Amino acid sequence: MVNRVSASPQALELIATLKAQHGDVIFHQSGGCCDGSAPMLFPRNEFPLGGSDVKLGDIGGVPFYMSKSQFAYWEHTHLTIDVVKGNGGMFSLERPSGMRFLTRSRLYSDEEFAALLPVENADSRDY
Repeated sequence: MVNRVSASPQALELIATLKAQHGDVIFHQSGGCCDGSAPMLFPRNEFPLGGSDVKLGDIGGVPFYMSKSQFAYWEHTHLTIDVVKGNGGMFSLERPSGMRFLTRSRLYSDEEFAALLPVENADSRDY
């Protein structure tokens, strides 16, 4: 099966640490504005999702969303969430850790793209 989003081992480690500290969390790929375009981690009950958000998958047991309009630009790419030293988005939970999440991408092959499952609209979320 071909997935749309994955995470580096270092990102999975930071995700596990932040889940242990904050409980249920959610990723949202920022579409710009204050923090540029960055994957941001929020407490699940503090980030409102709507009909303009789509779920790309789960990483480290955490759902990963982005807006439909941004997905239109990224739909042909596989996203790998990684971490590097630095300050995360001002509202993202990793900020105090001295690390920040970032998105690395690569184009799908024709075969991979044909095998992808459709994204899930946030209106069908299970929480």
